[in-house]
Amino acid sequence: MANLAKAKTRDRLAADIALTFVAIAFVVPMVWMVLAAFDAKATLAIQLPARWSLTNFGAILTEDVAIRPFMNSVIISAGTSCLVVILALFAGYPLSRYRLRYGKQYIYTIVFASALPITAIMVPIYVMFVHIGLVDTLAGVIVFRTAAELPFAVWLMKGFMDAIPTDLEEAAWTEGASRMEGVAYIVVPLLAPGIATIFILSFIENWGNFFVPFILLQSRDNYPMAVSLYSFFGEYGEAMYGQLAAFALLYTAPTLLVYFLIQKPLQKGGLRLGGAVKA
Repeated sequence: MANLAKAKTRDRLAADIALTFVAIAFVVPMVWMVLAAFDAKATLAIQLPARWSLTNFGAILTEDVAIRPFMNSVIISAGTSCLVVILALFAGYPLSRYRLRYGKQYIYTIVFASALPITAIMVPIYVMFVHIGLVDTLAGVIVFRTAAELPFAVWLMKGFMDAIPTDLEEAAWTEGASRMEGVAYIVVPLLAPGIATIFILSFIENWGNFFVPFILLQSRDNYPMAVSLYSFFGEYGEAMYGQLAAFALLYTAPTLLVYFLIQKPLQKGGLRLGGAVKA
């Protein structure tokens, strides 16, 4: 027994040390970013500012440097996420509720398609977008990102829908509701946690995506923040660490805001299904 207790203590200590190293790897860059953002003379070293200042934020909060790229990022991320959720809802419902002849093959194809690297199909997609006039437009980025994320979103949406009993819809139909009304008033409210999850995942992925906007967008006015961050280095020759940290802090804020805004409705939605199902 004593040896078993010692072995458990040793394992727990090893796990704690490993988790501490992982936490440090994530926390240290965040600490540097916050401290450097308020330090007018920031360097790569992690240090408290000699004098806390908003100088760096004042330097980057111009239309060209941060405001326009911020709005472009919001349009791309929110537009793509909304499209992904709506299309995944329409595609996931028949896959979940009907016994389709090629349903399983369709799901397998979706899972395989979600694993394809974007770089492998970027060249033919770029040529096609040139012909249909979607290059150097925010709409082109939204269309591409929606198509890229849709397979995984449909797969997730089907999984969430499978957890909702069909008895609830059938009860609504016996009361005279149409199939669309059953979906709108029964399925979608119960599906709120799943919808919120897919929206958050899509928003975060699009907010941080660099490669697709970098390839499809050519005008500086259309750059989102991910691409503007890249050009930020080239413009000044050498990195201005304080302004870079302020820009990065502004860049990360919306993803945290979206998470905290949706977290509470998501938890409430998770409880809703438990009250809707009768034993």
